[in-house]
Amino acid sequence: MIRKIAAAALLSTALSSPAFAQDTAPVDADNAAGETIVVTAARTILPPSALPLTIDIIDKDALDQQIAISGSVTDAVANLTPSFSPTRQKLSGSGESLRGRSPLYAINGIPQSTPMRDGSRDGFTIDGFFVDRVELIFGSNALQGIGGTGGIVNQVTVGAPTEEGISGRVLLQGTADNDFSKAGMGGKAGGLFQYKAGAFDASIGATYEIRGVFSDAKGRPIGLNLTQGETQDSKATNFFARLGYELSPSARLDLIASRYELKGDGDYVAVAGNRALGIPTSAVRGNPPGKSAQSRTESVALSLTDTDLGGGNFVSQIFFNRSRDTFGGEIVTQATFQDPAIAPVGTLFDQSQNRSRKLGAKFSYERAVPGFEDLTLTIGFDALVDKTEQALIATGRRWVPPSDFRSLAPFGQANLKLFDGVVRLAGGVRWENVKIKIDDYRTLASTTFVACPAPPATQPVPCGLASYGGVDVAGGKPKFEDLLINGGVIVEPWDGIRAYASYAEGFTVPDIGRITRAVNRTGVDIDNFLDISPVVSNNREIGFEVKRGPVDASAAYFWSSSDKGQLLITGADRNFDVQRLRVEIQGLEVNLGVQTPIDGLKLNVGYAHLIGRFDSDAVPDGKVDSDLDGVNISPDRVNLAASYNSGPFSARIQTQVYLKRRFDGKARAADDARGSPLKLRDNDFGGYTLTDATVRYQTGFGGISLSAQNLFNKQYIDYSSDTRLPSDQLSYFAGRGRTFILGWDYRF
Repeated sequence: MIRKIAAAALLSTALSSPAFAQDTAPVDADNAAGETIVVTAARTILPPSALPLTIDIIDKDALDQQIAISGSVTDAVANLTPSFSPTRQKLSGSGESLRGRSPLYAINGIPQSTPMRDGSRDGFTIDGFFVDRVELIFGSNALQGIGGTGGIVNQVTVGAPTEEGISGRVLLQGTADNDFSKAGMGGKAGGLFQYKAGAFDASIGATYEIRGVFSDAKGRPIGLNLTQGETQDSKATNFFARLGYELSPSARLDLIASRYELKGDGDYVAVAGNRALGIPTSAVRGNPPGKSAQSRTESVALSLTDTDLGGGNFVSQIFFNRSRDTFGGEIVTQATFQDPAIAPVGTLFDQSQNRSRKLGAKFSYERAVPGFEDLTLTIGFDALVDKTEQALIATGRRWVPPSDFRSLAPFGQANLKLFDGVVRLAGGVRWENVKIKIDDYRTLASTTFVACPAPPATQPVPCGLASYGGVDVAGGKPKFEDLLINGGVIVEPWDGIRAYASYAEGFTVPDIGRITRAVNRTGVDIDNFLDISPVVSNNREIGFEVKRGPVDASAAYFWSSSDKGQLLITGADRNFDVQRLRVEIQGLEVNLGVQTPIDGLKLNVGYAHLIGRFDSDAVPDGKVDSDLDGVNISPDRVNLAASYNSGPFSARIQTQVYLKRRFDGKARAADDARGSPLKLRDNDFGGYTLTDATVRYQTGFGGISLSAQNLFNKQYIDYSSDTRLPSDQLSYFAGRGRTFILGWDYRF
């Protein structure tokens, strides 16, 4: 069915590009009549129209508008991208995906993800105040190395000042829930000060944000996930600095540093809901045990660029990134950490902390071939060292042993322009040489089963059965090598109208931490433990774009597969385990943006349809037979928006329609045949519709904005809660009710 839909869409004239793309259409580098858009995440200075990829840019104005509604970059991307899953409105982005796979979050190309032990905090590593634009590259690819199986979300920070002297920006915001309750109040202050004197420039800034308790549409406090972490009832700080020096008219040196920290206040405890009665998890004043969940990311990068080195473009970067993510210690999760050798079962309290450090370098050089300028070549080399562990901070144990990852990856790309640019051929290779080192270790001790109390339970007790056996595991140094290829063709018969087809391979490692900590049998040797082999995904895509006059339109049909994909499967004690199975995903994304005859009024519509299947057989046979569940794939969606921008006034109203989804498969078929309900039936998604709105007026002294998230105060259970952990009454979260944000910003 989806192929018929794709064929019809590709032949239709109502094809679109996403509503949030820049109004300036991408143009060929040879076309001086338009503005060239350089997407740094693509590792080339060629415009997007020269690449066989789906690429979108959220510019500064669109980004600020979305952050004024939702408060975060992750929410901004999710609101504007139909194939991006709805966010969980939590600190953890576990299960959030782009085109059904995990995206790679990056800041100026620096990877923020921790794939060795995915803590899913990579969506909150910098404040959007310091982000100039977000570059989205859809689909599996290896352009930025490890992690981009779903695509790349690259956050480009504020640029260097262009005018001599002092300039900058200040921001003040206030947030309130629909009842304007004291507990729901929040606020944010930010400042960025820039200075330029000749060849030297500096940008220094800071933000501070307080978030109150979130409420649903019925005025009830939304439940807290004390283990994975919350953005509500928290404080966040971000310090940012950029120092630059122009070595020559074409060469520049930049030093960029950022420190972002978000801490939960720990003022509330969760109250279990009741799924059968439709009562969502809530929260009351209380003191949760241990330290509250928190996240801290520090990064520094030194880059040297030269746009005219030997007639080509040279880009180099060395970076250091360090993150420390502390998870809370809810009582209900404590069965996992029990060890009778330390304390009687049921009395030992602990909580975990992810610790990751990255050191990396990137080099690339691009230029047209002398005497044959229609051929552009790029060569480069990437190196990355990542050391990650998950410690238990109350008792000093290690849940995940220290894991060292090393990647060395030379690559080359070519782009050939034919028939004066009507046809382009693009392709390249990347050789990944990966080594993983894990020393001998011992898994956590096993525990006995404790029956879970019937919901609702205000004070849950330890329950469930941990899956660990206290076994010794032999470490090792497994190595993996793979040649990743990409290629495609672009046809642009007229300016602003193009079609493309492409094939690209993406590469990442599975969540090795989840895999190694869950070993529960003896005799396992890491050197030959196949479950830690890399995930290589193959992405095929065909697309069509129209960017002419008032129409900004595109459609893309894509399908990807991985023989040993990574699935999160519900395990014991509210944790998720990793299984390595064949995964196939296909989908269609269609968008249309039209500038109306009314000056300043633009209408947008977007649609995404995804199908994800995996091999669910007890003995995998390589054939997919069951649907991916809500933990692993997003729902189908329709986006509608109308925006107006004229003079000092601007406004936008947007609606996201998340469509119903039924998860089918062998287990579901057997369940239906028996006529008795099983867990999979509870995982079906009922769908919901949300509408947001924002208005802004530019005065003589800054701009004033007023935004409303969930404008019609819709009561709903968020997609993640509705489709996973169907028996967990502490993970049945409602979405935020109507929320107001009043802001003022001033540039000088």
